[in-house]
Amino acid sequence: MLRRFSMVLRGLNARRSRPDLKALENETDAERFVWAILPHAARSFAASIVVLPRRESRIAAVAYLYARMLDTYEDLLPCESERPATLRACAARLKVTPRALPAPIPDSLAIDARDRLHLLLVQKADLVDAVYSTFTSGQQLAIANLVESMAEGMAWSSKRFEDQGGVLIDDAQLFRYCRNVIGYPALFAIELLTGSVASEPDDALATAEMIQLANITRDIEKDLSRGIAYDPKLRPHLGAPSASVVRDVRERLLGLALSRAQSYRRLYAEVDLRRRPGARAAAVLMLLFTDLHYRSMARRVGLEPWRGPRGKFVTVLTALPSLLSRRYASWAIKRVTTRLAAAGRDLESARS
Repeated sequence: MLRRFSMVLRGLNARRSRPDLKALENETDAERFVWAILPHAARSFAASIVVLPRRESRIAAVAYLYARMLDTYEDLLPCESERPATLRACAARLKVTPRALPAPIPDSLAIDARDRLHLLLVQKADLVDAVYSTFTSGQQLAIANLVESMAEGMAWSSKRFEDQGGVLIDDAQLFRYCRNVIGYPALFAIELLTGSVASEPDDALATAEMIQLANITRDIEKDLSRGIAYDPKLRPHLGAPSASVVRDVRERLLGLALSRAQSYRRLYAEVDLRRRPGARAAAVLMLLFTDLHYRSMARRVGLEPWRGPRGKFVTVLTALPSLLSRRYASWAIKRVTTRLAAAGRDLESARS
């Protein structure tokens, strides 16, 4: 456990805006590469992955990195009509041997260090493959099925963006997109940790919507610069963001996310983690980092944020007692989801 905690601390210290790309490029050991690139590729998700028990942690890390490869194709491939086939090919390679490298993405398409890191991950997929190859056939199949499902979901999204001028036209499409990106991994994680499928998948999928909306609310301006928008109000502003319209959309999406907070509490109650301290800590960390993000989004739209741990290190320290106490973990999740839900109600009242 001390080793995993030290990995969490190293991840928090990772310079995400200035990753050491040369060191990662020169890394040849597969296991070291996976753990070195994970904090940059997964950001706040990395802490929740690292604190899991070692077997589940390795599986979750590899699955996440494959999902991140799909995200890279979705984010950076300029030709929308080519994305579905490329996404499906990236997933299909996991079910065949010998395993070819995924299709390359031109370096010229990267606009910042984060993009360049994701391109490097695709380029060095063979190292992730090497760790994947150490898993049992059943574990490999579970990961391959997850990646295949996500690729199909992203292909659907790419087609919608292509047909609709770069915009998702309503909340039904928005939520389906969120489920495609995070919903399948959420169901995968539940089965990985418990050995059984989710008994209440609706709560898992609503939780996925809340978590993916964090990524969407953070990246509205960057997505607009790429010609992508997740709200029809942003259609006239593709490529040229309007601060006032972006603020209004960000506030609306924030309200949608907060309205799903109680799903997280119900999901945690449904999934029995009483004898899984690492999994308990992962659940608390995931929620705390999501809460930290939404408090920052509240500030960005001019709202008074609710109470909560300040900064990443305090957030991790707040989650640590859940390793020792089931009662603390349940209390922490209840407290945070109650605050999120209350903030959502206040925001809804203010907007009505």
